[in-house]
Amino acid sequence: MNLDQFQNLAFDWTRESGKLILEHFRDPDLKVDQKKDASPVTQADRQAEQVLRERISEHFPTHGIVGEEFDSVREEAEWTWLVDPIDGTKSFVAGVPLFGTVLCLQFNGKPVLGAIHLPALGDQLLVGDGNVALLDGNKVSVRESGPCGEWVILTSDERDIPTHRSEVGWKSLLKNVAYCRTWGDCYGYYLVATGKADVMLDPIVNPWDFHGAIPIIQGAGGKITNWIGEEAAGSDSTVAASSEIHSTVLSFLNH
Repeated sequence: MNLDQFQNLAFDWTRESGKLILEHFRDPDLKVDQKKDASPVTQADRQAEQVLRERISEHFPTHGIVGEEFDSVREEAEWTWLVDPIDGTKSFVAGVPLFGTVLCLQFNGKPVLGAIHLPALGDQLLVGDGNVALLDGNKVSVRESGPCGEWVILTSDERDIPTHRSEVGWKSLLKNVAYCRTWGDCYGYYLVATGKADVMLDPIVNPWDFHGAIPIIQGAGGKITNWIGEEAAGSDSTVAASSEIHSTVLSFLNH
């Protein structure tokens, strides 16, 4: 499958799931359940993932599917899809539109195609294949970062950093950048890939949350690794930035 084919499928699938998600967005009667890890889940998460799983199975009956809300199917298949129906459920239940759907197609465990769909932000679709990244069909790229005093740093929840990584390194980075915002989850990777922010990092993360961002960040000319600079895929942390500043960011974080 090439990027155009993937983009067309991702657009059709996420438009359908996104429509369903928006029916529940800012619904005062929305019921929010707590999963075993204390993270929230809603009817919208489950219904959207069911739709995406059905569409994937219809088009690719031999492919594996790994999702956040339901058990894996054919997880050891050569081609496997990772599905996160609402990445940023905490934002979703709070009525904040900075959430999205993340899809990733993997070949033998390697992310080769990724999509981030933002239903509450104009139905935007960002896709990438490691060589190019397209936002609604138009090529995008990470921005040329200036000195660290001008950097915009993003993360999903600062409180996770001292729990899972070096707080000293984090504070060292914060002291030297322009500002930090929690415009995180998939929206953070979207902002880096489209040149609106310099760094997106997650100190702890699940594969379905970010594997789709890997070919997008790389396709936009950026670099994404785990917290210590190793391969991002299969890891439980991420640091995404332009290739020019990525090593400097790591040096701060691992100070």
